[in-house]
Amino acid sequence: MERMKCVGTTVTVCLLVSAAVAQTPAPSQPAPEPAPSAQTPAPEAPAAPRSILGPVDLSGQLDVYGDLNFDHPASGNNLLRNFDMKADQFNLNMVKLTLSHDPDPIGFRLDIGAGRAFDTFHSTDTAPRVFHYVEQMYLSLKPPKAKGLEVDFGQFVTSAGAEVFETKDNWNYSRSLLFAWAIPYYHFGLRATMPLGKYFTGGVQLVNGWNDLEDNNAGKSVGLTGALVVGKVTWSQNYYVGLEKTGTNKGLRHLYDTTVLVNATKTTSFYVNYDYGVDKKILGGENRWTGIAGAARFQLSKMFALAPRLEWFNDADGFMTGTVQKVKEATITGECKIREGVLTRLEYRRDWSNAPFFDRGSTPGTYKNQDTLLAGLVLYFSAKK
Repeated sequence: MERMKCVGTTVTVCLLVSAAVAQTPAPSQPAPEPAPSAQTPAPEAPAAPRSILGPVDLSGQLDVYGDLNFDHPASGNNLLRNFDMKADQFNLNMVKLTLSHDPDPIGFRLDIGAGRAFDTFHSTDTAPRVFHYVEQMYLSLKPPKAKGLEVDFGQFVTSAGAEVFETKDNWNYSRSLLFAWAIPYYHFGLRATMPLGKYFTGGVQLVNGWNDLEDNNAGKSVGLTGALVVGKVTWSQNYYVGLEKTGTNKGLRHLYDTTVLVNATKTTSFYVNYDYGVDKKILGGENRWTGIAGAARFQLSKMFALAPRLEWFNDADGFMTGTVQKVKEATITGECKIREGVLTRLEYRRDWSNAPFFDRGSTPGTYKNQDTLLAGLVLYFSAKK
């Protein structure tokens, strides 16, 4: 669903120089040194070397939460969650710094951090541990005469999904079932995007696969992306296909993801997100999953907002969650933006399944529902050059 970068800084110092004119002495006498005065300019300082990338933007955030699971599972886990997965405790979801420079024509982005979100983000990656602290790291090229073409190479978050990695840029605190189970988080490889006309931007990606810094087979995955923006409506579509099984080039995986976002008024927005996935088995047959989510955001005042979300996810073959089940979830999130850079959220969420799956106390995997209450705090800043 809109599922890791080398800092250069430039400083140029310029002082205006004006000429001071003194009276010319008699030819038989040497010219005297001019007396110091407030009008005498200082010598021009040598210019600092200019970075090839130009000025660098810096931003960051700290994201923490406290969670209460009404079933108090002995495992200490909220099942079916990805980032807010720890129950009945306080937790560090994310601390993160971003260094970036928009391509002109060369740019880069580096997102580094730690916390529960980063652990989940890289939970299946076999790359060295140091890379588990990286969300994105890529170089960008945007030739000035290429009509908006931009090419990125490195690690970048997926184009699929209606939500993103950072809490403050979503409407709810917890991520949807589709974000957690239907789509990948990130890719490593090459991507290109280009405006095609006034309303449409298309893109193509050639990557190692799903959540792979290092490929787990000899094949590659291809992504096709498109975004149509007309007035207050944005329609995004993403298709990924490739070989995702470890050590074999058999069994393609397909994912189709689409989101319609409508900014109806200045204070009201909503979206609908749909995903359909198929993973072909090596010896025949396939695993399928599909889901749909809808959410809205109501800006009640400058400080307060309310965001409900409702979704349905069908893990028809138990390929994603480990259990054949149809799961629903309903979430209501209240937001208070105390000031720029300080964001709080209070959220109630209920997950329920048609199969025994959730833990209750010391009894694991025997209940069909789960209720949680969460309070989160996000501190963030941005320093543009």
